[in-house]
Amino acid sequence: MSDRDFYGDWFRDGATPDPMHAAQKGMKPELPKRFYSQASVVEQDGQHAVALDGRVARTPAKGLLAFAKPEMAAAAAAEWNGQGSHIDPFSMPITRIANSAIDGVRTSRQAVIDEIAKYGGSDFLCYRADQPEELVRRQAEAWDPVLAWAAEHLGARLAVVNGVQYKQQSPQALAAIAEAVARHDEFGLASLHAVTTLTGSVILALAVAQGHLEPEAAWAAAHVDEDYQAELWGQDEEAQQRRAWRWREMEAASRLLALGR
Repeated sequence: MSDRDFYGDWFRDGATPDPMHAAQKGMKPELPKRFYSQASVVEQDGQHAVALDGRVARTPAKGLLAFAKPEMAAAAAAEWNGQGSHIDPFSMPITRIANSAIDGVRTSRQAVIDEIAKYGGSDFLCYRADQPEELVRRQAEAWDPVLAWAAEHLGARLAVVNGVQYKQQSPQALAAIAEAVARHDEFGLASLHAVTTLTGSVILALAVAQGHLEPEAAWAAAHVDEDYQAELWGQDEEAQQRRAWRWREMEAASRLLALGR
């Protein structure tokens, strides 16, 4: 079986449907059959690569699925070992992030840095409700300490406003955010991009990356408004299922960030 046969487009960004969307449409994607018995970690070209029955695994673009740190490779190998009779990419977020890092970030590093850093210009932590009082309080309790950390440790002092009218942030703050983002290697950038897009905040993502916030705390901070509305109007089952799936992605990206420190 060729590399193309067992990878195909399954691990390419955007190639597989959102699992919730698939469920809504009654779609049942055909998953590739598991073709190996055991995944392991081997040394290859000075790196730690994932091997399937001794054969080094490759990314969709035929890059070596390898990491600088053995712990990261072991985390990816565990996903391969955790597959059943078929290979389900939805259950392999670490592998998918690694593929993005190897196939995408390495060749477009600056573009990825710019994409992540631009969130600083409109980070949702800076846009506050002016009522009701309880929501105002919850936002301040969850978000003010993170912004204070960013000002002290990143040198990024962001302005906070009430409402959704756009507020221009200072060039100094935006430059500090971009500098903090740029310190990461390709795996860190791919993971940071995932956390940033999942939470909507580059500040929360950087706080997780630097170990200031646990992933659970950042996730809770990202959902202050949503949780408040759920308390008022009740839970939406579909939204909860989507949120659970997104949390798995968040957890995997955060784990890679921690392993990369």
